[in-house]
Amino acid sequence: MKTQDYNEIITVNATAQEAFESINSVSKWWTENLEGSSQKLNDEFTVRFDDIHVSKQKLVEVIPDKKVVWLVTDSKLNFLKDKHEWTNTKISFEIAEKDGKTQINFTHIGLVPEVECYNSCTNAWGQYIKGSLFKLLTEGKGTPELK
Repeated sequence: MKTQDYNEIITVNATAQEAFESINSVSKWWTENLEGSSQKLNDEFTVRFDDIHVSKQKLVEVIPDKKVVWLVTDSKLNFLKDKHEWTNTKISFEIAEKDGKTQINFTHIGLVPEVECYNSCTNAWGQYIKGSLFKLLTEGKGTPELK
Protein backbone atom coordinates (compact mmCIF):
# COMPACT_ATOMS: atom_id res chain seq x y z
CA MET A 1 0.00 0.00 0.00
CA LYS A 2 1.31 3.44 -0.96
CA THR A 3 1.94 5.92 1.85
CA GLN A 4 -0.31 8.96 1.48
CA ASP A 5 1.52 12.16 2.29
CA TYR A 6 -0.71 15.12 3.11
CA ASN A 7 -1.37 17.22 -0.01
CA GLU A 8 -3.33 20.37 -0.89
CA ILE A 9 -3.58 22.10 -4.24
CA ILE A 10 -4.66 25.71 -4.66
CA THR A 11 -5.09 27.68 -7.86
CA VAL A 12 -4.73 31.46 -7.81
CA ASN A 13 -4.87 34.43 -10.15
CA ALA A 14 -1.21 35.28 -9.65
CA THR A 15 2.04 34.70 -11.50
CA ALA A 16 4.42 31.89 -10.62
CA GLN A 17 6.86 34.56 -9.43
CA GLU A 18 4.24 36.05 -7.08
CA ALA A 19 3.45 32.57 -5.74
CA PHE A 20 7.15 31.81 -5.21
CA GLU A 21 7.73 35.11 -3.40
CA SER A 22 4.64 34.65 -1.23
CA ILE A 23 5.60 31.09 -0.23
CA ASN A 24 9.04 32.37 0.82
CA SER A 25 7.42 35.17 2.85
CA VAL A 26 6.58 32.66 5.58
CA SER A 27 5.76 35.31 8.21
CA LYS A 28 3.03 36.72 5.96
CA TRP A 29 0.99 33.50 5.85
CA TRP A 30 2.18 30.87 8.40
CA THR A 31 3.36 32.66 11.53
CA GLU A 32 4.83 36.02 12.40
CA ASN A 33 6.86 34.27 15.10
CA LEU A 34 9.74 33.37 12.80
CA GLU A 35 13.49 33.56 13.40
CA GLY A 36 16.01 33.21 10.60
CA SER A 37 15.55 33.48 6.85
CA SER A 38 13.36 31.65 4.32
CA GLN A 39 14.53 33.14 1.02
CA LYS A 40 17.28 31.06 -0.57
CA LEU A 41 18.89 27.62 -0.68
CA ASN A 42 20.33 26.52 2.70
CA ASP A 43 18.52 29.28 4.60
CA GLU A 44 17.18 28.09 7.96
CA PHE A 45 14.27 29.39 9.95
CA THR A 46 12.44 28.48 13.13
CA VAL A 47 8.71 28.92 13.68
CA ARG A 48 7.09 29.00 17.09
CA PHE A 49 3.45 28.61 18.04
CA ASP A 50 3.45 29.47 21.76
CA ASP A 51 4.75 26.44 23.67
CA ILE A 52 2.76 24.03 21.49
CA HIS A 53 4.89 23.77 18.33
CA VAL A 54 8.46 24.77 17.53
CA SER A 55 10.12 23.57 14.34
CA LYS A 56 13.27 24.39 12.41
CA GLN A 57 13.24 24.23 8.63
CA LYS A 58 16.08 24.33 6.09
CA LEU A 59 15.53 25.21 2.44
CA VAL A 60 16.98 22.17 0.65
CA GLU A 61 15.59 22.76 -2.85
CA VAL A 62 14.86 26.12 -4.41
CA ILE A 63 13.97 26.52 -8.08
CA PRO A 64 12.78 30.10 -8.61
CA ASP A 65 9.10 30.32 -9.61
CA LYS A 66 8.83 26.49 -9.70
CA LYS A 67 9.61 24.74 -6.41
CA VAL A 68 10.58 25.20 -2.77
CA VAL A 69 11.32 22.31 -0.38
CA TRP A 70 11.97 22.64 3.33
CA LEU A 71 13.55 19.88 5.42
CA VAL A 72 12.33 19.93 9.02
CA THR A 73 15.64 19.55 10.86
CA ASP A 74 14.17 19.73 14.35
CA SER A 75 10.69 19.80 15.83
CA LYS A 76 8.98 19.85 19.17
CA LEU A 77 5.23 19.38 19.08
CA ASN A 78 4.24 19.33 22.74
CA PHE A 79 0.74 17.96 22.14
CA LEU A 80 2.10 14.64 20.79
CA LYS A 81 3.58 11.57 22.45
CA ASP A 82 6.43 11.67 19.90
CA LYS A 83 7.22 15.37 20.15
CA HIS A 84 9.74 15.11 17.28
CA GLU A 85 7.31 13.58 14.79
CA TRP A 86 7.98 16.26 12.15
CA THR A 87 11.79 15.95 12.33
CA ASN A 88 13.19 14.75 8.98
CA THR A 89 9.90 15.29 7.15
CA LYS A 90 9.84 17.58 4.11
CA ILE A 91 7.46 20.37 3.18
CA SER A 92 7.21 20.90 -0.57
CA PHE A 93 5.63 23.60 -2.71
CA GLU A 94 5.50 22.96 -6.46
CA ILE A 95 4.41 25.88 -8.63
CA ALA A 96 3.03 25.64 -12.18
CA GLU A 97 1.26 28.10 -14.46
CA LYS A 98 -1.82 26.65 -16.13
CA ASP A 99 -4.41 28.43 -18.27
CA GLY A 100 -3.38 31.89 -17.11
CA LYS A 101 -3.49 30.92 -13.43
CA THR A 102 -0.93 29.50 -11.03
CA GLN A 103 -1.30 26.20 -9.24
CA ILE A 104 0.53 25.50 -5.98
CA ASN A 105 0.86 21.84 -5.07
CA PHE A 106 1.67 21.63 -1.35
CA THR A 107 2.85 18.31 0.12
CA HIS A 108 4.06 17.58 3.65
CA ILE A 109 6.13 14.47 2.94
CA GLY A 110 6.02 12.22 5.99
CA LEU A 111 2.74 13.60 7.33
CA VAL A 112 0.72 10.45 6.70
CA PRO A 113 -2.49 9.05 8.22
CA GLU A 114 -0.47 6.62 10.38
CA VAL A 115 1.18 9.37 12.45
CA GLU A 116 -0.34 10.89 15.57
CA CYS A 117 -0.25 14.47 14.31
CA TYR A 118 -2.10 13.73 11.06
CA ASN A 119 -5.60 14.95 11.95
CA SER A 120 -4.67 18.12 13.83
CA CYS A 121 -1.74 18.98 11.56
CA THR A 122 -3.69 18.49 8.33
CA ASN A 123 -6.49 20.69 9.69
CA ALA A 124 -3.95 23.41 10.51
CA TRP A 125 -2.15 23.08 7.15
CA GLY A 126 -5.50 23.32 5.37
CA GLN A 127 -6.20 26.62 7.10
CA TYR A 128 -2.74 27.98 6.30
CA ILE A 129 -2.62 26.83 2.67
CA LYS A 130 -6.26 27.12 1.54
CA GLY A 131 -6.90 30.08 3.83
CA SER A 132 -3.90 32.25 4.66
CA LEU A 133 -1.55 31.61 1.68
CA PHE A 134 -4.52 31.76 -0.71
CA LYS A 135 -5.61 35.11 0.81
CA LEU A 136 -2.07 36.47 0.62
CA LEU A 137 -2.02 35.71 -3.11
CA THR A 138 -5.57 36.80 -3.91
CA GLU A 139 -6.21 39.66 -1.47
CA GLY A 140 -2.67 40.83 -0.69
CA LYS A 141 -2.84 39.88 3.00
CA GLY A 142 -2.59 36.47 4.66
CA THR A 143 -3.76 35.47 8.11
CA PRO A 144 -0.60 34.17 9.82
CA GLU A 145 -0.47 33.17 13.47
CA LEU A 146 0.34 36.36 15.34
CA LYS A 147 3.28 36.82 17.69
